[in-house]
Amino acid sequence: MPFLELSFDLKRLAPEAAEAACFACGASAVTFADARDDPVLEPLPGEFRLWPATRVQVLFAADSQPERLARALSGALGIGVELIRARQIADRIWEREWLKDFHAMRFGRRLWVGPHHERIEHAGAVVVRMDPGLAFGTGTHPTTALCLEWLERNLVSGARLIDYGCGSGILAVAAVKLGAQLAHCFDIDPQALIATRDNADANGIGANVRIWDSADGLPHGVDVLLANILCEPLCALAPRFASLVRPGGELVLSGIMQYQVSDVTRAYRACFDMHPFGHQEGWVGLCGRSR
Repeated sequence: MPFLELSFDLKRLAPEAAEAACFACGASAVTFADARDDPVLEPLPGEFRLWPATRVQVLFAADSQPERLARALSGALGIGVELIRARQIADRIWEREWLKDFHAMRFGRRLWVGPHHERIEHAGAVVVRMDPGLAFGTGTHPTTALCLEWLERNLVSGARLIDYGCGSGILAVAAVKLGAQLAHCFDIDPQALIATRDNADANGIGANVRIWDSADGLPHGVDVLLANILCEPLCALAPRFASLVRPGGELVLSGIMQYQVSDVTRAYRACFDMHPFGHQEGWVGLCGRSR
């Protein structure tokens, strides 16, 4: 069904308070949108990140009175009514709207990640089907892209691996598609574990993916451990990761800014020979072989 949309610039308004005011005025939905095409990094699980210039778009029933609603919203927000714009929104299949901006991406020579609705017709392509969802990881973020490119170039067929901080499960799914025998996945976010299971099943490799809700259950002696998280937990997890990777096995770390490389390298120096394997937009991927 169609809707009436009222919109305004967030500016210095608190996002939570603005959202609450909109719903108090009878809104059906509230969306925070980019007002001027500023880049924002893909959010981590549970993170709510906004653009420097954010436009708030508020939907009401189509038969609402725009002038009355604009006055009510103006009073609730404490902004001038002239700052609120009204327009009618035609009916659309809203559940599929996000798909129009998400298209297949290639990593290395043969690995592709794309939504289920898009055909990928390249000879020898290894295709991971992944729709954006609540969990981190579709390949659009540089840290995820770095890991996918490492897997495409370096993964040995038959490898057993751990995806630590699996998010959407994209790295585990890609690894199995590229020839890994078994991928063990762990994340502290329950939504990530659900997303990983769903994405593994949707790609037809559910039998090759194991989900762990506790890191204590992860197996020791794996061939590869991937962790695309953040610098501080990466440094803290060095002893655990060293115990999980077999001698001669590979450790692949991402989520590291250029200025954090020395800190992470130092944390792993005792057990791994770490070195950068790629750079994207200020992010660095590190890998190393266990001694």
